[in-house]
Amino acid sequence: MASAHRRERAFTTACFAKAATKPEIGDDELCAAGALARDGKCDDLGAFKKRVSQNLYRSIILAKGGRYWVLTDQFAKKDRATIDVAEMKGFRNLATSYERLSADNLADLLEDKEFVEIRHGD
Repeated sequence: MASAHRRERAFTTACFAKAATKPEIGDDELCAAGALARDGKCDDLGAFKKRVSQNLYRSIILAKGGRYWVLTDQFAKKDRATIDVAEMKGFRNLATSYERLSADNLADLLEDKEFVEIRHGD
């Protein structure tokens, strides 16, 4: 089972990657958050809400059936406690769109720098 997890790919949206630089949330922490989400150790709201940066920030993680996951939004806990129902519906719709991405679509998003691949300790 561990080998299947190593093959998973993880991405952030370009906006998330930029926002994560200010609080210095690194790839290792993002990978750990994704692994916890994958293992069901986060708030599952149809998309996953996971605490990062010593519980100071919340990240929204959208998963694609074990093939990859995308960190798509982040906000400071001090600025807001959670996301509202309309936002959650939008994230669920986005997750559905991500499920439909082909390998070519994913490659295009990376080439266009809309997605940034998270490096797993390399």
